[in-house]
Amino acid sequence: MNEAARKTRVLIVDDSVVMRRILSEVVAQDSELEVAGYAANGQIALNLLEQVSPDVITLDVEMPVMDGLATLKAMRAQRCYIPVIMFSTLTERGAEATIESLALGAGDYVAKPTELHGYAAARDRIRDALIPRIKAISRNQPNRPTPAQTTGSPAWRCRNKIAGRIDVLAIGCSTGGPNALAQLLPTLPGDFSVPVLIVQHMPPAFTQLLAQRLSTVCPLPVRESAGGERLQPGTIWIAPGGFHMAVQGNRGGRQLIINQEPTENSCRPSVDVLFRSLIPVFAGHVLAVVLTGMGQDGLRGCQALADAGAQILVQDEATSVVWGMPGFVAKAGLADAVVPLPELGARIVERVTATNFNLFSPREASRVAS
Repeated sequence: MNEAARKTRVLIVDDSVVMRRILSEVVAQDSELEVAGYAANGQIALNLLEQVSPDVITLDVEMPVMDGLATLKAMRAQRCYIPVIMFSTLTERGAEATIESLALGAGDYVAKPTELHGYAAARDRIRDALIPRIKAISRNQPNRPTPAQTTGSPAWRCRNKIAGRIDVLAIGCSTGGPNALAQLLPTLPGDFSVPVLIVQHMPPAFTQLLAQRLSTVCPLPVRESAGGERLQPGTIWIAPGGFHMAVQGNRGGRQLIINQEPTENSCRPSVDVLFRSLIPVFAGHVLAVVLTGMGQDGLRGCQALADAGAQILVQDEATSVVWGMPGFVAKAGLADAVVPLPELGARIVERVTATNFNLFSPREASRVAS
């Protein structure tokens, strides 16, 4: 079988017989995928890896003998970097374990369905959430170039806009985003002079835990927005799961708002919603950054920002888990630069500090902070 016709092999690891059956049916029904094997706990899965040679692993968080986190840690200790998609419950415990697994290198996660009426509904929900993730993660893996090999990669048509004043930094990300943020945000200095707004596709509870984890590694405070906060320089806000986050301006200053209006790009929060909201408030004085993620949320927002004169940076393909969101922006010719993740922090700081004037003068920053 040639490489183009080869199916992606999936190892299913879950202690539930019903869940293994659902997952096997979902995988088997797709012509590009096949089930490589099954395991009822992490220990069995580790013993199967060499035998079944999977391309992707679906890994349940809570299992007897060896749970998902312990399994992932053991894989990484053995220098096994097969892409992993975690299966998590929408509970605080499940959210905590999922955030930790993403920090350990899991590529993505799927929340187990709740309050569904019957087997077929559960299977359909899992199929719609899981199959695109398996394909997106697996496509980025075979013969994937390392950052050192990207010198010969395509030179995307970039706008090379003349740098102007930056009053706000806005970041959008999805699959692979928590790890990318954990690498990027600590590179921003403690005296960073503009607010930072982030949309990471995650359900409720997950975003609060993500903010807490990022706060432990960042020199800047990281908070989940509850709506109504006035923007302050050097503070990072993350959109809460299940809510859009936007900015509005009034006589008292600029503040965050959250709402549960319809999804955009099947997402809430949506990057497009945040990006569009910045234009009436900040005009072109925006630096937008699009990190790794599946889909094209952020593309239309970047188009609107580009038309307004904003600056746009995107993560490159080699350092992205999935080059969907940043790839769409780059291929549309909207990016000012396509940058490897390890270099993004320096590029951001360079652009923000290119001029010594921004929205928050020292006097206003002191007033707003009070």
